[in-house]
Amino acid sequence: MRRRPPIRKTCPGWRSDAGPRGVWLASTVLNPIQLQTLQMVLRTGSFSEAARELGYTASAVSQQISALERATRTPLFEREAHGVQPTPAAAWLGERADQALGQLRALEDDLALRQNGTIGRLRLGSFPSASERLLPLAVSHLRRTHPGLAISLDEGEPTELFAKLASRELDAAVIYRYGQVPTPIPTGLRAERLFRESLVLLAPPRHRLGGGGRSEEPVGEEELARLGGESWISTGPGTSGASTLRRLCARAGFEPDIVHRSNNYTVVHGLVAAGLGLAIVPRLGHQATRGVVGRRVEMENAYREVLAVGAPVVADGAWSAAVSALRLAAGDLAEPLTSGPQ
Repeated sequence: MRRRPPIRKTCPGWRSDAGPRGVWLASTVLNPIQLQTLQMVLRTGSFSEAARELGYTASAVSQQISALERATRTPLFEREAHGVQPTPAAAWLGERADQALGQLRALEDDLALRQNGTIGRLRLGSFPSASERLLPLAVSHLRRTHPGLAISLDEGEPTELFAKLASRELDAAVIYRYGQVPTPIPTGLRAERLFRESLVLLAPPRHRLGGGGRSEEPVGEEELARLGGESWISTGPGTSGASTLRRLCARAGFEPDIVHRSNNYTVVHGLVAAGLGLAIVPRLGHQATRGVVGRRVEMENAYREVLAVGAPVVADGAWSAAVSALRLAAGDLAEPLTSGPQ
């Protein structure tokens, strides 16, 4: 029985000619160093002069040209007793090499610019209150200092942002973690603390907490303990804000009676102003609101940290620029706590 010839499959990037034992050969890949050597030989007219210009030996130049001739399967120089003469193929290849090497040099320049944050892309995520108060200032600063950096924004809670950093949907993010609920940063992410903010107890001005010009006085554990019979407003179940409220109240000796929940701090302020309960919010979530007095909570671990976290692959320059811009924006927000109009 006659043996069937082997089935030969072709695919992009592979030559259709096989070696003596059926070994398929990869298509030609030109070496930029050999192309640079070719250009120098064409420019100087000899292997020895090209070698001096490049800092090679004449033998090394000859070997590179021979390797390029094998790669292109084309004679590039006619070797003569007193020198070499380029073939028309060498002149054509040298002209095309100028374009290719120019693009490679431009790519190297762009890579350097991307690494230092001058150009490129920065996909930045943040949690809602930072998106409202921190990011507009930071992004405005970045656009002035790094106009070649394309910036896009996304929003979510820390767990959502961590997932997007892990899946490379984001390059960097602004996240928070409460002192009462310390959340570890996932392994592999870089992190820089931007600032630590106090927690603020919100009450209507007619409440005993807000009357008598006491808005500048902090609320300690003893005073919080006297609020066990009050109604409370909290963020949603399972959030670190809700856990922080419960732990602070437990430290003061009571379980808070939570009657309303909202993750929107504007809504929380409105509920407090309407006399529907008290609330504890982070400083970044508190803005001067008519009918609301804010007093800083002074208890152990009564704070929230705001951090910048970056994916492992984010360029160093873009990361440094983002952190600097966020710190500048945080400094602009560092005004003293005010109770706002009554």
